[in-house]
Amino acid sequence: MRLVPRPGATTGVFLCFCLAAGAALSDDTLSYRDDLSAKDRLRAARVLQPPVDFEAAEAFELMQGGAGTSRKRINRDAYSHSNANLTFEEQATFKVGNGLFKKLWASSPSSTQASDGLGPLYNARSCQGCHLKDGRGRPPLPGEDAVSLFLRLSIPPQTDEQRQALVDRDIMLVPEPTYGGQFQTFAVPGLPGEGRFDIEVEEIEVPLAGGETAVLQKPVYKIRDLGYGEMHPDIMISPRAAPPMIGLGLVQAIHPGDIEALADPNDEDGDGISGKVSRVRDPETGVLTLGRFGWKASKPSIRAQSAAAFSGDIGISTPEMPDNYGDCTDAQAACRALPHGEQANLGVSEAPDPVMDLVTFYSENLAVPMRRDVDDPDVLKGKKVFYETGCPACHRPKFVTSRKAENPAHRFQLIWPYSDFLLHDMGEGLADNRPVGDAGGQEWRTPPLWGIGLTETVNSHTRFLHDGRARNLLEAVLWHDGEARQARDAVVALSPSDRQSLIRFLESL
Repeated sequence: MRLVPRPGATTGVFLCFCLAAGAALSDDTLSYRDDLSAKDRLRAARVLQPPVDFEAAEAFELMQGGAGTSRKRINRDAYSHSNANLTFEEQATFKVGNGLFKKLWASSPSSTQASDGLGPLYNARSCQGCHLKDGRGRPPLPGEDAVSLFLRLSIPPQTDEQRQALVDRDIMLVPEPTYGGQFQTFAVPGLPGEGRFDIEVEEIEVPLAGGETAVLQKPVYKIRDLGYGEMHPDIMISPRAAPPMIGLGLVQAIHPGDIEALADPNDEDGDGISGKVSRVRDPETGVLTLGRFGWKASKPSIRAQSAAAFSGDIGISTPEMPDNYGDCTDAQAACRALPHGEQANLGVSEAPDPVMDLVTFYSENLAVPMRRDVDDPDVLKGKKVFYETGCPACHRPKFVTSRKAENPAHRFQLIWPYSDFLLHDMGEGLADNRPVGDAGGQEWRTPPLWGIGLTETVNSHTRFLHDGRARNLLEAVLWHDGEARQARDAVVALSPSDRQSLIRFLESL
C-alpha cells in the first residue's frame, strides 16, 4: 500500500507501508479505527510496531512529518515552511495566513482599518511575538520584559455553582476575579499594565553516574507593581512558554482512538505509567471531546487554541471569543471603557472571518523538518538508549493519521511526533499546583519532540519544558519525576557516553 500525494500536490514524496514479517497481529487489531479498512488496519499496526534492530534507521524515519515533511535547507526558517504536499492554491492560503500571523495589531481607534483592537491589556502585539520564527518561547533575560513566557492565573472554586461547572466541564478553571485568566504585563497608551514579575532561581545539584554533576535551576516567580489592586489570597499561578508551531495539523489528524487506547489512568498494567485523557468541551458543538493541544491538553482543536491566544495574548476578539476586551475583567473598569476595534462593516469581532480561517490554516500546515543523521552510529546508539530507558512509554514515537482528516494533506500519514498526548503526573518538582480541567496540579501533557533538535538553530536558545527552566535537553530529562521517575533514574545511571548518545538522538529529531 502506498500513500501518494493527491492530484495537484507539489511533491513527489510518497510513503510505502512495508509489512513486517511474522507480526503477531489479528483482524481485531486497531478495530476502533473506523476510518480504515481491515487490510489498512493490519498494515498500519505493522508499521507502528517498535523497532527490534537499532543497527539502522527504520523505514521512513527521515520523513518524520509524513509526506508533508519539509526538505528545505536547515536554517532559522526551519520551522516556517508549509507542508510539502499542499496544493498550489493551499500554498497561497498558507502565505496569506503567515502574513496575518506576523501582523502587528494597533490600539483603537486607528487609521489602519482592520488592524486595530489591540488589548487593551496584552502580552504581545502579534502571534509571531510569542512564537518567534514559529518556534519556542523562553524566559526573559535579565532586564528584558517577558513576551514569549507569561503567567496563567486562577483560583479554587468559591461556590457550589463553580464547582459543578468544573465537574461538568462547562469551565476549565475559575479566573482570578480582578486579573482574569492571564497576567498581561502590557497595555495600550493611557492604561496601566497588570504588573510585572521577576524570576529568581534555586539551584539543585543532581549527581550522575560516571562522576558528573548536573545543576538544575528551579524558577521562583514574584509578581510586583500590580496595577489593579491585590490579587485573591488563594491565587494560583502557572508560567507558560510558547511551544513550537510545527506539525499541529498532523496532531489534529491523529485518530482520537489511537490516543485513547494509550490511556491507563489506573495503571492496570502495573508499569508505573498512568496517562489519562483530557476531556474538554468543543466550543463549536458543546460536546465533550478529546483535548490534545496546550501544556495541559485543555484545547480540542487548533482553531480553539488560536482563538484563545488571540483573546488572552493579544486582546483581539474573534467569532469564537467575541469579547472585544479580551481578558479585561469587569473589575478593570478603565480597561473596558476604552474604544475597541470591531467594525460593523467588517463583521462581528475585531478579527472576523476570514482572519481566523487563514490563521488556523497557517497553524495547521507548518511542516515538520526532516530528521538529520538518522543513520549515524551514535544517533542509533542513542535511539536504543531512548527505548531501553523507557522513554517511549510516554513519548510514543509514531502514529498513522486518520483517513478522515479534514485536510487531505494530513490524511493517512505515518508521522513521528514522539508523544502520547496524554496527561501524566510529572512529580512535585515540575508541579504548578494549578488544576485545569482534567489536569491536576502535577500533571502535564506529553509534549511532542519532533523538531526539538533545531531549537537553537531557529530560536538561538535551548530552553525547554513548560516554563523554559531547563537550559538544555539533559536538564529537561532530569526534571522528569512522578510517572517518569524510573526513566529519569535510568538516565542518571547511564555512563557519560550513553547519556551523550541519548542527547545526540534527541538532537537529531
